Amino acid sequence: MPQQYYSVDQVAELLDLHVRTVRGYVRDGRLKATRIGKQYRIAREDLEAFTGRPAPSSSPSSGPERRQAEASVIVRIDAIGPEATMRLTNTVMAAIAHGQDGGERLRVETVYDEERAVLKVIILGGLDSTAELLKIVNALIEQPE
Repeated sequence: MPQQYYSVDQVAELLDLHVRTVRGYVRDGRLKATRIGKQYRIAREDLEAFTGRPAPSSSPSSGPERRQAEASVIVRIDAIGPEATMRLTNTVMAAIAHGQDGGERLRVETVYDEERAVLKVIILGGLDSTAELLKIVNALIEQPE
């Protein structure tokens, strides 16, 4: 049987904890996890050892579960000035804050290289929410400065 891994978000949902709490447990070494890129994955056995009880199974025999997919996107925007960067960043952050009233969670980071006039927008989240946010970013970069 293949090894089953959980994301930090999944563990937080299963244990009814905040994601930051789970990340803190991982950083403190209380919950064993493997770092893959910038994200942690928790093995089923490690979750069971941490909680002292069997972890919920995600096998098809355990009942109908919704398949989840997540996108990791990096948008690179060239030839963008500091003012346009601030405007785009503020609009994107406002859009995700407004859109998280119960929908899919998005994580967004922006990195601006003023010397090269390059903005990178890193988006992690559900497919639908990511697609909607990409439409907003596209509309913003098509506007003249």
